[in-house]
Amino acid sequence: MNVLCRLALIVLLAGSFRHAAADTPDLISSLKQGGYVLIFRHTATDDSQKDVYPFKFDDMSAQRQLSEKGREAARQIGTAIKDLAIPIGDVYTSRLNRAVEAGKLISGREVKPVDALTDSSNASASGMANPTGANARAGQAVRQLVDAPPNAGTNTFLVTHKTNIADAFGKEAGDVGEGESFVYKAGSSGPATFAGRIKLADWIAKAGK
Repeated sequence: MNVLCRLALIVLLAGSFRHAAADTPDLISSLKQGGYVLIFRHTATDDSQKDVYPFKFDDMSAQRQLSEKGREAARQIGTAIKDLAIPIGDVYTSRLNRAVEAGKLISGREVKPVDALTDSSNASASGMANPTGANARAGQAVRQLVDAPPNAGTNTFLVTHKTNIADAFGKEAGDVGEGESFVYKAGSSGPATFAGRIKLADWIAKAGK
């Protein structure tokens, strides 16, 4: 095997491991010390509603909203975070109401909607169903938020859409589940490092314990 082939194999394996689930109690417990950025996909939505023109941000009738199941899931994540005394700093969300609502229910506080986290598929059904991570500009905007160190002793929460997550971290990240979070550890210098993934079920298992 020549050097180029070996390098290609290393890159391939690194990409696979980078997005491998690391949904362990240790990861959740480590959040208590702060210094992490959690990027959530919003929780479940009402499929009977359609994004007619979702960028009329004040028009709720033109956007798909969280379902009752999605609201309850976001509340359970919030309960787990509160019970575990995980410190929350800044909370940024997409400007679409489903992400804003999820962010409020998860964090228990007001949120800061920003363009960088707003649906990069422009409500394209095919884009949302099969995100490819093709929007490099959108991905860079998300990574800038991920790489920004949280305030001391806190964790930054980001709530967005699977298209934006795939844009930021590659098409392999397009399998992110509703309510799942990717966790990044802030570095003293340079970009944040991937710490693992926490699935909705892991948060729910912690709620009320």
